Amino acid sequence: MPYATDTILAEHVAAEAARQVWEQGAKVMVLPSVAFGVNTGQLDIPFTINMNPSTQALVLRDVAHALSGQGIKKLVILNAHGGNDFRQMIRELQASQPDMFISTINWWKTADGAAYFAEPGDHAGELETSAIMHLTPDWVLPLSEAGAGKSNLFKIKALREGWAWTPRAWTKATNDTGVGNPALSTAAKGAEFLAATAGAIAGYLAELAAADINDLYEKPDSN
Repeated sequence: MPYATDTILAEHVAAEAARQVWEQGAKVMVLPSVAFGVNTGQLDIPFTINMNPSTQALVLRDVAHALSGQGIKKLVILNAHGGNDFRQMIRELQASQPDMFISTINWWKTADGAAYFAEPGDHAGELETSAIMHLTPDWVLPLSEAGAGKSNLFKIKALREGWAWTPRAWTKATNDTGVGNPALSTAAKGAEFLAATAGAIAGYLAELAAADINDLYEKPDSN
């Protein structure tokens, strides 16, 4: 799998969703991607680059400030990396950009991966591998060279069950850096899933483009 996997997937889904929205008559612009994300748990893996959440927050603040000053009042962050979480950053921006609508999407959650893959996984598993096999097949090694993607669970019960959380130390939590078995990956599965996610995101963008950001909530039934 290429190091640029998350960026490749995000750029494709964003461009395809925007294309569909433009064909419906709405105006959507795709901004350049930010190719680095939060990888604090993977810094012992060669060539891993980390961008701290505090840095991301400053980048987002500057982008939002620039767009708002140009009269653009709707911004959607299309996230493609599991280590990123933009929700608290958006909450903080509400105070300085009260007239701007900002939301975030994890692209891979816009369709049910279990409906397309036997074991979607969350890092170089069947989902990501299939998607990259479709988009950049020459950048994927043969599946015979892939590991099984078996992860190591926490020993502490609460962490294992998920109601307590701590970031994973990647080389301890995984055996081959993958989480999810890619053995059943195919380009056809990737194409189908990417189409589903782009379609879902396009639907959201079209609805958002037509929406009044000052009138986003349903009114109580007067009857």
